[in-house]
Amino acid sequence: MGVDTDDTYCETPGPVAPAPAEGLPYAECVLCREPTEHPESTKGATLCPVCAWQEAGRTACSG
Repeated sequence: MGVDTDDTYCETPGPVAPAPAEGLPYAECVLCREPTEHPESTKGATLCPVCAWQEAGRTACSG
């Protein structure tokens, strides 16, 4: 009667660095001002991968 546990389910992923710039300037994250993976021409509020992950968690748990 062993219970299978998946310890990786609750692990928080580490920070993900944006891809190196290839001539395109990257937009800053609107929360932490770190570079995102989106070009500056992207419309709307841009988030880095870390802030996007945190924002998704807050949105999912708010309801």
